[in-house]
Amino acid sequence: MAATDPREVIDSGGMSARQWIVVILMILLNALDGFDVLSSAFASPGISKEWHIDRGALGIVLSAELVGMGFGSVLLGGAADKFGRKGTMLACLVVMAIGMYLASTAHAVAPMVAFRFLTGIGIGGMLAATNAVCAESTSNASRRVATAAYVAGYPLGAVVGGFVAQGWLLVVYDWRAVFLFGAAVTATLIPLTLLLVPETAAYQATRRNLAGVNRTLAAFGLPQLGELAPVVASSIKPKVTDILSNRQLRPVTLLLAFGYMFHTITFYYILKFAVTIVHDYPPGYSPADAASVLTWANVGGMLGSFLFGFVMHKFGIKWPTVIMLALGAVAVVAFGLGRETLAGWQWATIITGFCTNAAITGYYAAYSRGFPAYARGAGTGFVLGVGRLGAAGSPLLAGALFNWLGKEQLLTVSSIMAMGSVLSLILFLMLPEREGDEVVKAG
Repeated sequence: MAATDPREVIDSGGMSARQWIVVILMILLNALDGFDVLSSAFASPGISKEWHIDRGALGIVLSAELVGMGFGSVLLGGAADKFGRKGTMLACLVVMAIGMYLASTAHAVAPMVAFRFLTGIGIGGMLAATNAVCAESTSNASRRVATAAYVAGYPLGAVVGGFVAQGWLLVVYDWRAVFLFGAAVTATLIPLTLLLVPETAAYQATRRNLAGVNRTLAAFGLPQLGELAPVVASSIKPKVTDILSNRQLRPVTLLLAFGYMFHTITFYYILKFAVTIVHDYPPGYSPADAASVLTWANVGGMLGSFLFGFVMHKFGIKWPTVIMLALGAVAVVAFGLGRETLAGWQWATIITGFCTNAAITGYYAAYSRGFPAYARGAGTGFVLGVGRLGAAGSPLLAGALFNWLGKEQLLTVSSIMAMGSVLSLILFLMLPEREGDEVVKAG
């Protein structure tokens, strides 16, 4: 019997060069997001010096893109299901390029916050769309490895961006060059995405576009379909209320959303406070030396994401993710014990970055499995949006704890912040997995 579902053709087929090109572009787009998110951190010393602002005002600048990412994930995640993955990615790239360029022109906190918020909206929508494209353009045999490489792109962008910013842009130019560089790279990826990334066959099928399905399959070198099987979900206009009102999707959505949110509280504690902690912890290190731990945290995160893909390929999603959530919590508590050498701090952040980012990879794989094609963008966008509440709230919570308990109470604060991953672990254990279009109990 001839296939009538493009997902079956892609799932069972091999991976052509064009499919790997799409995956590589999704990795690059995720790396761009990683650089754009941390660009304000790289530029922050110059901003503080030029504008004579205190850490409170600077903190508002640094959190603006995270808040924007939350809005973008929710608002534009659904756009990927309504208007297509490709169109949403192109629109988000335009928004990001404009936001990055405008940030380079800012001369005060208020406009900078607005421009970083705008950039964050584009990043949030991009994350939902690229995750869907990566999942829907890969075979079943390669999907978990491809997803892991895709997630590894985020810390890769932060690592490469850190070396470029600290080794070139901030040496030869000033902080504005960081945003101009980000705008230029973003603009470069617009024509590449337009020319090389076809709209996914899964999305075309939900719109009953047989010609569009076959164009994508032909681009991937896969057999074309003579007809499309009836798809009940294709008549649904996906929106956030769909994934919350549907009896089968609601528990998946809520468990993924709040589980991811709790884990990001722990995850961003290290990313946002590690430099300050290492700088202040006796005997204290220079800002440049302290900043190196952030680069190494992202190196660990990149390795954790990539290697975890092979682990999931062999052992599945559920238990490897649960184990990494547990190890991540332990690593953050161990980070709170302090270190006597800079190398000790660097190794501590490598380990925490490895474990916490591997768990992020598990969540991204769960998004692909947890939502059907017609609601994958909306579902992923909603989950990422809720998760950004944890990301934006993490530095605020950690800062409040340090102010209340004292900065010398590093172990106590780290132990409290590690509880986010523990709560995430509990919710992940309750998560049902998707298999095709049916929800089945994990494990």
